Amino acid sequence: MSDFRLMRQLAKNEGGKIILLVLDGLGGMPMNEYVETTLEFAETPNMDRLAAEGTLGLSHPISTGITPGSGPAHLSLFGYDPLGTPVGRGVLSALGIGFDLKPEDVAARGNFCTIDDSGFISDRRAGRISSEEASPLVRELDQIIIPTVDAFVKQVKEYRFTLVLRGDGLNGMLADTDPQAVGKAPLPVRALEPEAIHTAELVQSWLDKASEVLRDYHPANMVTLRGFGQDPVLPKFDEVYKLRAACVAVYPMYKGVSRLVGMDVLKTGADFTPRDEFKVVADHWDDYDFFFVHIKPTDSRGEDGNFEAKAAVIESVDLALNGLLDLNPD
Repeated sequence: MSDFRLMRQLAKNEGGKIILLVLDGLGGMPMNEYVETTLEFAETPNMDRLAAEGTLGLSHPISTGITPGSGPAHLSLFGYDPLGTPVGRGVLSALGIGFDLKPEDVAARGNFCTIDDSGFISDRRAGRISSEEASPLVRELDQIIIPTVDAFVKQVKEYRFTLVLRGDGLNGMLADTDPQAVGKAPLPVRALEPEAIHTAELVQSWLDKASEVLRDYHPANMVTLRGFGQDPVLPKFDEVYKLRAACVAVYPMYKGVSRLVGMDVLKTGADFTPRDEFKVVADHWDDYDFFFVHIKPTDSRGEDGNFEAKAAVIESVDLALNGLLDLNPD
């Protein structure tokens, strides 16, 4: 459990320059004809030197044997207790796109999906439709009206969107509607505690109307919702650690978890390479004490099962690493 009172006592005002560089999904196993992991296979002279000069270790972000999601894992990396302050993925999704989320709002992460004539999911991600294809559908969903609350639907990326309900007496303790498998129907909205029953009814009403709106579209003819939650209003990073903190990330979710703890999110482009991200750090070096730098493609290529592509990403990070090392962080 995080002891913020103790952290505030221990933190000093002297500052210093810290870079937390996260290569998401860096771990792995040998694949196919390869007898090494991607990290062993890749040519990484800069990382090898850092490993030889530095201190190495293993960290359990949550607890032994627990495989955490990205949100809880990064909260743990930032020194926050993810068990004591659980955060729904929807909150991180909304904050990641810069939505002005209020503490009383309920947010969920949405996926466009494909259902067949029997109402069963045949593709959980609607063929990974592009952001351009999803944009007009998001605009239509944003027009849905639910009595007593305001419903906002905002695009995140490709087949992903964010749903936010705003009104009195809402409760985010709701179960996901994604069954996490094809061949099954989307799940009805279910309250996880009695206080959330009314909110569950409102969300189900929105889903019923969303089904009508999307009925004639293909492949995105339905949606599922995951990670319901509300902003837990955490202590801010600079208040606890006395460090001016900035986030450099491309993927919205990691911007969201950074905003949640009060970091400034520096501007990046969707096509930014590691070298581009490192340049953002250099350009703002005098403005902040702590930089969280997130690399997503290691994780994406790993999820694709593409050994060569993941190794190439690792090598590209290593090749660009001098852009950070030349800044001489403490």
